[in-house]
Amino acid sequence: MSSWQGKRVLVTGATDGIGLLTAKRLAAAGARVWVHGRQAARLERALKEVPGAGAYRADFSSLHEVRTLAETLLREPPLDLLIHNAALGAGARGAAREVSADGFELRWAVNLLAPFALTEWLLAEGVAPRAVVNVASLGQAPLDFADLQLERRYDGFQAYMRSKLAMIVWTTELAARRPDLLINSLHPGTFLATKMVAESGIAPMGTVDSGAVAVVGVSETTLAGRERGEFFDVQRKSRALDQAYDVKAQQRLRQAALDMLRAAGVPAPGA
Repeated sequence: MSSWQGKRVLVTGATDGIGLLTAKRLAAAGARVWVHGRQAARLERALKEVPGAGAYRADFSSLHEVRTLAETLLREPPLDLLIHNAALGAGARGAAREVSADGFELRWAVNLLAPFALTEWLLAEGVAPRAVVNVASLGQAPLDFADLQLERRYDGFQAYMRSKLAMIVWTTELAARRPDLLINSLHPGTFLATKMVAESGIAPMGTVDSGAVAVVGVSETTLAGRERGEFFDVQRKSRALDQAYDVKAQQRLRQAALDMLRAAGVPAPGA
């Protein structure tokens, strides 16, 4: 019997690309899969490709919609695995700074605040997933706590890379704070042929399916409890930028994220 048989798995950002192919692989292996997306029509198309899957709709640029998703999950049995794949890339070169529905820099909101809030709410309210896998990147840039929102000298690539390092910083902090939670992060592959890479004008260097293989592989490692709080380059344990392991940076990021949730008018987990 497959190790995935009957496992309850939610894959965010699963209406196309790596997320969709990850969901398809997990469903084929026997997991009970839920796909998440922003648009109802795209979710309907995804459901036709993932046998037996369920679906959750939420716009990750709105913390209020993320809170609604959390409240739905709180009424369900706990997940075995939550894969945070939903993300915005760097965008077109030279594109202007964008903000979320709550007024935060858009890539920060989608790539960091939404997964942070959803996971932390489930943990705080007693319906914790058994494991979390965060799809991050080798493209990382140090966090400037004086300008987390890139209000000065905005650049989409810097915004993306900072948000992905922030996801790894949070992964490391959460692994230390919650030893009961199995959690890791990974870089699924360099310049894979995703919409995100195409939008950035970069020539792809790998297939989307190879990224899904990496996500599934690290998910298997995570659920088996073989590694915790680690960053993987594809499926090999690696090291992120030094700031990911700086305890003061971890604490500052957590506090900043909690303050942003309060500013958006949604509950701060554990408060």
